Amino acid sequence: MSFLVPLVMFGWIPTVLYLFIRFPAHRAVVVSFILAWLFLPQAKYPIIGLPDYTKMSATCYGILLATVIYDAGRLSSFKMRWVDLPMLIWCLCPVASSITNGLGAYDGFSQALNQTVTWGIPYFLGRIYLNNLAALRLLAIGTFIGGLSYVPLCLFEIRMSPQLHRMVYGFTDIRAFTQGVRYGGYRPTVFMQHGLEVGIWMMAATLIGICFWKTGVIKQLNGIAIKWLVAALLITCILVKSTGAYFLLGLGIIILFITWQFRTSIVLLLVILCISLYLAQNTLTETYITDQITGYMRNIGVPEERVSSLEFRFNNEELLADRARESIIFGWGGWGRNRIYDYNWAGELVDTSITDSLWIISFGINGLVGLSSLFLSFFLPVIGFLRRYPARLWSNRQVAPAGAIAVVVILYILDCLTNAMVNPIFTLACGGVAGVAITEPQTNSPKGNRSSLGRRYPPPQNPPQRSLSPRR
Repeated sequence: MSFLVPLVMFGWIPTVLYLFIRFPAHRAVVVSFILAWLFLPQAKYPIIGLPDYTKMSATCYGILLATVIYDAGRLSSFKMRWVDLPMLIWCLCPVASSITNGLGAYDGFSQALNQTVTWGIPYFLGRIYLNNLAALRLLAIGTFIGGLSYVPLCLFEIRMSPQLHRMVYGFTDIRAFTQGVRYGGYRPTVFMQHGLEVGIWMMAATLIGICFWKTGVIKQLNGIAIKWLVAALLITCILVKSTGAYFLLGLGIIILFITWQFRTSIVLLLVILCISLYLAQNTLTETYITDQITGYMRNIGVPEERVSSLEFRFNNEELLADRARESIIFGWGGWGRNRIYDYNWAGELVDTSITDSLWIISFGINGLVGLSSLFLSFFLPVIGFLRRYPARLWSNRQVAPAGAIAVVVILYILDCLTNAMVNPIFTLACGGVAGVAITEPQTNSPKGNRSSLGRRYPPPQNPPQRSLSPRR
C-alpha cells in the first residue's frame, strides 16, 4: 500500500472544509461526493465504536463538520416530512432486528449507526443542500463531467486491464481484477470497487448527457459540442462490458423519450410498479417467476454466460428468501444469521449461500420492514417529484436535469434487484429529489409574467398609468 493512501484518506476532511470555503455550499457538496467516489482509494480504517473510515464516510463527516462551522443554520432548517419516513425507518430498523433476535441493543445501535452513515447521511445532505432544481442541475452536470473524466481512464484499463488502482495506490482488489475479464477483453474498475459500479456510473452519466443534448440544457463544454461528448460517453459505456448497464441505459432512454414525446410518466411509474410486484412476489409468496425471466432471456438471444450467471443468482435468492420468511418482519439481524449453512464432505458446517443482490440482503437481515423502507426511500421522492413537476414540464430546461436525476435514481434501485453496489451519490440524489418533491414549484421568471415552467399569469387588475409630464 502506497504512502499516498493514508495521505489522501486522512487529508480528505480538511480538503472538504477548503471546498466549502472556496465554493458555494451546494457546489462544495457535489464536488466533494463526486471527487471522493471517483478518485479516492478503496481503503478502510477501523474505528472503535464507529463505522469504518472510508472515502464516503470521510466525505460525510467532512461535510457535516463544514456545515456546523460555516452553515449551521441549514441544519435547523430541516423539517421531517412524509417523504423522509422510509429512510428514517431503514436507518433504525437494525435496532429492532437485533433486539427481536436476542442480539442485544448495543449490536442494534451499532448496526443502525453503520446504516445511517452509509445511507442516512447522504440522503440527509441531499435533502438540505440539493432541494431545488438549480442544485439538482448542478448534480447532473457534476455527474456528466465525472463520467467524461472517466472516459480516458476506462479506455486505458479496457486495453491494459484494471491496473490504475494498483499503479496509483499500490494495491488492488484481486476479486474485482479476476472478474474484470469479460468477452475476450477487460472490464475497467478504475478507482471503484467493481466493474459493475463503473458500468452503472457511466450509464448515469450517458443518460444525463443525452438529456442535456436533447433538451439543450448544455450545448457545448469547453468549446466541444455536446453531441460529441455524449458520443464519447456512449461508446465508453458500451466498452465497459456491463450487460446490466446496457439494459438500464436502454430503459432510461425509453423512459425519457416517452416522457418528452408524449408528456407522460407512465413508463417510469410502470417500472416502479414492476419492481414492487417483483419484491412482493418473492417475499410474500413461495412462487417465483425467475424461470420465466431466464427462459425469455434465452429466447431473445442473450449470451448463455450472462443467463447462467443470472440463473445462479436467482437460485440462491430463492433459498435465501425461504430462509428470510422464517423471520419475515424484522429479519435475522447480523452475523450471517440470514444465510444458509450445510455440512461439507469433511463434516464441517459451511456457508453455502451467495448474496449478490441488495434486496435479498436487506430482506434477510432486516426483514420485510427493512426491505420495504429501503425501496420506498427511493420510490416516494420520485413519485412526489412527479406530482410537483409532471411529465409535460420535463422538456423545460429548468426541470429536465432534475427529471433525468429522478430517472437515474429509479434505475439504480432497479439495479439493486440483481446487484449490491452501494453508491452514496445516488442516495444523495434521492435526498435532493425528496427535497424538491416537498418544495413548491418555482414560478418566478426574469422575463416577466410568463413563468419559466409554462404558466401564464393574468395582468394586474388596475395597472399603473404612466405619467405624461416630464420628469424633474
